[in-house]
Amino acid sequence: MTSLVVRMPVRLSLRLRGYTMLLVLWTLSMIALPLLRWTVGDSLLAFGVTMTVVLQAAAVLTALGSAWGVRRAAVMAGSIMVLAWLVEWAGSFTGVPFGAYRYTERLQPQLAGVPLLIPLAWLMMLPSAWALAAVVVGTRRRWRFALVAALAFTAWDLFLDPQMTSWGIWAWATPSGYFGIPWVNFLGWIVSSFLMTFILRPTRLPLHPLLFIYAVTWVFMTIGLAAFWGLPGPALGGFVGMGTFVALASLALWREERA
Repeated sequence: MTSLVVRMPVRLSLRLRGYTMLLVLWTLSMIALPLLRWTVGDSLLAFGVTMTVVLQAAAVLTALGSAWGVRRAAVMAGSIMVLAWLVEWAGSFTGVPFGAYRYTERLQPQLAGVPLLIPLAWLMMLPSAWALAAVVVGTRRRWRFALVAALAFTAWDLFLDPQMTSWGIWAWATPSGYFGIPWVNFLGWIVSSFLMTFILRPTRLPLHPLLFIYAVTWVFMTIGLAAFWGLPGPALGGFVGMGTFVALASLALWREERA
């Protein structure tokens, strides 16, 4: 019994160190991305994007593993990525639910025309949206939880879609609406992430680590698009969109502390 008690804090400490290290590396990769573009040009842009996504997804997976155990976290990660790939494959080949778009060859490898990094990007942000929804409205009413999570997740795309389109990661058949992004795209994000959340039913989420990732993403993308990538409009849109949910979560946590 004594040896078990000793081993458990050691395991938690190692996981915390691993999570912290991943967050540090992810932060450094976000800082390095514009520097790479300035010094080397666009030749390493795809590599930089890949590294930031992989590191952020690894931090999210580590946080989930610490709360749930490795097996459940792995099953959830696999489920998110499979469902995300199916949605993206359907979207890029049929135009449903996002509108007509296609992926370029810039991100490799690809499976049936969908870069494998894209489902990983869902994994890196969707659990953070779940955590935010759990803080704001709780998880008991599944439809309300799924809706808030979907809206918080879609708010991230106010940054992402204009940025990735400007970098030539994907292209729209008919640019329109929000800085060249069709409005139906955002409806598609809401519907698909709502259904995915409703199906997967995440509970007992590690709230603070995932909320931290959501908030840091909000800050870095605001600064990045406004100061480095020449996209002040999407920077403002994403700042307001994600910032609204950061404010709601902060208010909910503040009320909980005062209760």
